[in-house]
Amino acid sequence: MRERNSLNRVILVGNLVKKPIISHIPSGRAVARFQVATNEQVYNRDTRQSTDRTEYHRIVAWGQLAEFCDRFLEAGRQVMVEGKLRWRSWEGRDGNRRYSTEVEAINIIPLGKRIPPQAEAQVEAGPSEDFPDISEPAPEEFPEETPPSGEDDEVPF
Repeated sequence: MRERNSLNRVILVGNLVKKPIISHIPSGRAVARFQVATNEQVYNRDTRQSTDRTEYHRIVAWGQLAEFCDRFLEAGRQVMVEGKLRWRSWEGRDGNRRYSTEVEAINIIPLGKRIPPQAEAQVEAGPSEDFPDISEPAPEEFPEETPPSGEDDEVPF
């Protein structure tokens, strides 16, 4: 059988929506969860106008990297996040199955100047109403599950 080479790497440069939420799993390992907003300009040829589009990305960091996030990251701070995409599912508090794709951080670099505490209140970045809440409990580790049947894991290009 021929071995397949693959790469799962994500690099994001954006701003923190809120201060990271830090928790600890039963083993005592720290986990940080937060969102990074990225912006891009989209040009419409018909109207000859550019509009801004904001995307919100869920980030999770483990161990010492999570503790770093707790100490040095605050709302509005520009960061570079390097990581890998992870897909997971869990049972929500209401008993329904939930699914999420998030970036498991490998490296986080704060960029730009620190934002003074009084300026944090002025940061009005926030996810759209249809973006899921990140306050769900963290699993002990990422499950070794595959996407629901019918979804092909290969990209058609």
